[in-house]
Amino acid sequence: MNERMDRTRIVVGKAEEMDRNERDYWSKAPIKERLETITYLRECFYGEEATTGRLQRIHTVFKQS
Repeated sequence: MNERMDRTRIVVGKAEEMDRNERDYWSKAPIKERLETITYLRECFYGEEATTGRLQRIHTVFKQS
């Protein structure tokens, strides 16, 4: 991540086209890359405990009327 952004090149496109390109890329990406990306994003948003900790289990009982 030490690479700098190339500001000499600007790409202009429609949001729908960019979304479609993104969706096509991830649908063809290997499962390992998908899982690594999901893990990375979870750590970014929720911290390392989100990927190393256990899931919280919640049991809710509803009374039927």
